[in-house]
Amino acid sequence: MITASVTGSMAQTKPSGEPIKVGVLHSLSGTMAISETTLKDAMLMMIEEQNAKGGLLGRPLEAVVVDPASDWPLFAEKMRDLVSAQKVAAVFCCWTSVSRKSILPVAEELNTVVFYPVQYEGEESSRNIFYTGAAPNQQAIPAVDYMMAEGVERWVLEGTDYVYPRTTNKILEAYLQAKGVKPEDIKVNYTPFGFSDWQTEVAAIKEFGSAGKKTGVVSTVNGDANVPFYKELANQGITAEDIPVMAFSVGEEELAGIDTKPLVGHLAAWNYFQSVDNPANAEFIAKWKAFTKNDKRVTNDPMEAHYIGFQMWVKAVEAAGTTDSDKVIDAMVGVSVPNLTGGLSSMGANHHITKPVLIGEIQEDGQFEVVYETPGLVLGDEWSDFLPESKPLLSDWRAPMSCGNFNTATGKCGGAGVAAN
Repeated sequence: MITASVTGSMAQTKPSGEPIKVGVLHSLSGTMAISETTLKDAMLMMIEEQNAKGGLLGRPLEAVVVDPASDWPLFAEKMRDLVSAQKVAAVFCCWTSVSRKSILPVAEELNTVVFYPVQYEGEESSRNIFYTGAAPNQQAIPAVDYMMAEGVERWVLEGTDYVYPRTTNKILEAYLQAKGVKPEDIKVNYTPFGFSDWQTEVAAIKEFGSAGKKTGVVSTVNGDANVPFYKELANQGITAEDIPVMAFSVGEEELAGIDTKPLVGHLAAWNYFQSVDNPANAEFIAKWKAFTKNDKRVTNDPMEAHYIGFQMWVKAVEAAGTTDSDKVIDAMVGVSVPNLTGGLSSMGANHHITKPVLIGEIQEDGQFEVVYETPGLVLGDEWSDFLPESKPLLSDWRAPMSCGNFNTATGKCGGAGVAAN
């Protein structure tokens, strides 16, 4: 465990008193370290910046960083320690859905405030979690719509074998078939975390794409398995013109370790790219490079999600005048803060936020050229309209409803905690 009190030297009013502890629960080792280490660093930067502004409620913020080491049960253990022993006021955590589901019952039992910054499969709503990453309607569905508009008729749903890819692909299979795609034109495949021997799987993709119909891959491959996956695509001569790959878990950080020349034109769907050109993003990138003392460090979508979540938490604590979980949770709904793509992101009553949806093409320099953006911001939908069991459900954590899975057909709430499908 690393405990870091990060204070700025340029604060107009130096924070004083007992620190407000902030839990940072991200894998710094194991298969997910390639993605999560950057999120830890981003949190330290934002905490330092907030302390330079005078802290929060006049008190300094103190980051308590722990490494759950890509070990899903360990996330729950570390979460319990952060809240019970370290007395953190909020936790910024996780990448995979299996790690989020590991900490969720602990967060509800101990009634803490959690911010989850990564795209996920939906089908969940918890009073204690604020989902600042994309729900399927903010990433997966628009991505498929874009590929269909580009002529894709045959679909490979390639994922890592855990809850996020499986549930997302369940939604996408239902959506594609509702759009008229035949079941035989959908191929679904899963591989383990950290998978590296992609020759057979990529050959199968190539074979599936040889049927005379335009074929595309929707990739929910996660973590460091992406590096050998993309290398094998290049080895077997699969280009974006032949079989485009649309990734949901590959951003600038993951591409930093790959020769991107053979990958030019492959796609990713996010709500932020480093290449977005506006003053707020330029300022954030400059601060990031200065903080890391590395001009080659890149930004990415989950970093922006933590940026939004952290600003929202600060604003809610200031409005509540306390870090008390119940009061902060109530104050969060309706909070709006600037995002880095332009405009304001707001927290909905379902604990999801409004975001633009962007489609980007991989460039030779490892950045993305934005080729599509939704005309406005989209509110995350926690329950998919394309699954029969989810369609009648909605989430509203405001009183008097205070329910995560209210069934509009029966008029009843399924339970006050996490609503599982």
